[in-house]
Amino acid sequence: MTEFLTHQFLGNTVRNWLVAAAITLFVLVALFVLRAGLRRYVGSFVRRTQVRWDDAVGQVLERTHWLLLLAVAVLLGSQALNLVEKVREVIRNGVTVVLVIQGGIWVVCLIGFFAQEYRERRLREDPASATTVNAIAFLARLGTWATVILLILANLGIEITPLLAGLGVGGIAVALAVQTILKDLLASFSILLDKPFVIGDFLILGDLMGSVEHIGIKTTRLRSLSGEQLVFANADLLDSRIRNYGRMRERRVAFALGVTYQTPRAKLERIPALIRAAVESQSHTRFDRCHFKEYGSFALNFETVYYVGVPDYAVYMDIQQAINLRIHEAFEREAIEFAYPTQTLFVVPPGATGS
Repeated sequence: MTEFLTHQFLGNTVRNWLVAAAITLFVLVALFVLRAGLRRYVGSFVRRTQVRWDDAVGQVLERTHWLLLLAVAVLLGSQALNLVEKVREVIRNGVTVVLVIQGGIWVVCLIGFFAQEYRERRLREDPASATTVNAIAFLARLGTWATVILLILANLGIEITPLLAGLGVGGIAVALAVQTILKDLLASFSILLDKPFVIGDFLILGDLMGSVEHIGIKTTRLRSLSGEQLVFANADLLDSRIRNYGRMRERRVAFALGVTYQTPRAKLERIPALIRAAVESQSHTRFDRCHFKEYGSFALNFETVYYVGVPDYAVYMDIQQAINLRIHEAFEREAIEFAYPTQTLFVVPPGATGS
């Protein structure tokens, strides 16, 4: 047994290899236990507190990959072995690469967490600033992974200056190949910076309409009134004529009604005042005008214009319904008849001659 333990293998005795394996296994198990314990502790702490930073710590622990624990365990276990410098350099480089990638995962996780926190907080106060954070978070994630790649290449001994120069030339070819995607990407930044609409606005584009649910890097998604999701490419969206009802401060309402030609002139003169009283009896309304507009084909037509002080369509319909009922009540009280399409038929007796 002693002879077996002293047997040389790749410049180290079997005993040294077993010690290195034991150290690696012990460290690996200890790190797994430590990570599990921290997860449980942070999880219970999160449930007891109202602060949000501990949620970020919990997400970072969740995103800690087992390869990082294995890399640290192998690095510590290799210290018990007599290895040539080149092998130790390979181990160090491997651990460094894993650590850099894990660091990138942690940073991206924190970017996503704080971006979501900011978005939810600002969405209630300023939807426009909430949508801008999507683009900022995307650029931050892109910059993080670009930095990770450059650090890995530099750690592996690759000269990155000529590589960056080559990427500058190759980037032109890539840009030409993906110009449609880049067009949508630039359109998304235009939307986020110019803010023609924000999350929650109600848009009408041609014969399609819906509330903005998400403004992404390539597409914007709307939820239609019938429930389905409408997806528009950002570039196509900006090329369209958009009617944004989310920016409506008040709603202008114009409606017409007609009364019969048999209505006396004295009652015709009272109709604008009756309609005005019906409009002004409702809250959130501002009366503009009511006029005897024209002699129609079968009715004397009146046109009324007023404003609703809130943009909500349901509120407008409730107000219009109440106004219609008040007008009907007033006309019924004044014995004013609404007009409807009628025809007068003149019958000439047989044998009668016209003048």
